[in-house]
Amino acid sequence: MSTVNKVSLSEEELISKLKSRDTIAIRALYDMYSAALFGVISRLVPHTEVAEDILQETFIKIWNAADSYDSSKGRLFTWMMNIARNLAIDKVRSKDFRNSEKNQDIDNNVDFIDAQKEITFNADLLGLKDIVDTLKPEYNNVLDMVYFKGYTHVETAEELNLPLGTVKTRLRMAILELRKYFN
Repeated sequence: MSTVNKVSLSEEELISKLKSRDTIAIRALYDMYSAALFGVISRLVPHTEVAEDILQETFIKIWNAADSYDSSKGRLFTWMMNIARNLAIDKVRSKDFRNSEKNQDIDNNVDFIDAQKEITFNADLLGLKDIVDTLKPEYNNVLDMVYFKGYTHVETAEELNLPLGTVKTRLRMAILELRKYFN
C-alpha cells in the first residue's frame, strides 16, 4: 500500500503560491481544507454526489479568484468557506435542484402510484377464481400454483411431482377451457 504525502503550507505561503499560480497551492489547498469545506457543503446539500461536485467547483473558483483574496478582510479559510457556502446555497436554490428533489427513482415509481390509488388485484372479486374452480382438479391445481401463487413451471412440476411437459400441457388445456368462458 502506498502512502501519499500530504502537502501543508503556512497561510502566507499558500496565499503567495495561489496568487502566483503555483500548482502546488491547489494540492495544498485540497490536502489542508477539503474535509472542512466538504463538511460545510454537505450540511447544506443532502446528496453526496452533488456535494462533491460543489466541492470541486469551490476549488476551481478559489483557484480562479485567488487574486481577489484580501488578507486584511479575513483569513483564507473564512474566504474559502464563504465561497463553498455560497455555491452550496446557490445550488440548493437553483430550479434544477428543486425539480430533481421532486422527482422519484424509477424503482419506487410503480409502488408509489399503486399506494396512492390503493389498487389491489383480487381474483375472487373478478369471479375468475370461481371459473377456475369449475375446471378439472388437475388443471385447477396447476393454474392455481402458476397464476395465483406465483410458482414457476419448474417449481410447480417439482411440487406436484409431475414431469415438466405434463405441467405445461395441463396449463395449456386449462387456458383453452377458460377461453370458452370469455369468447
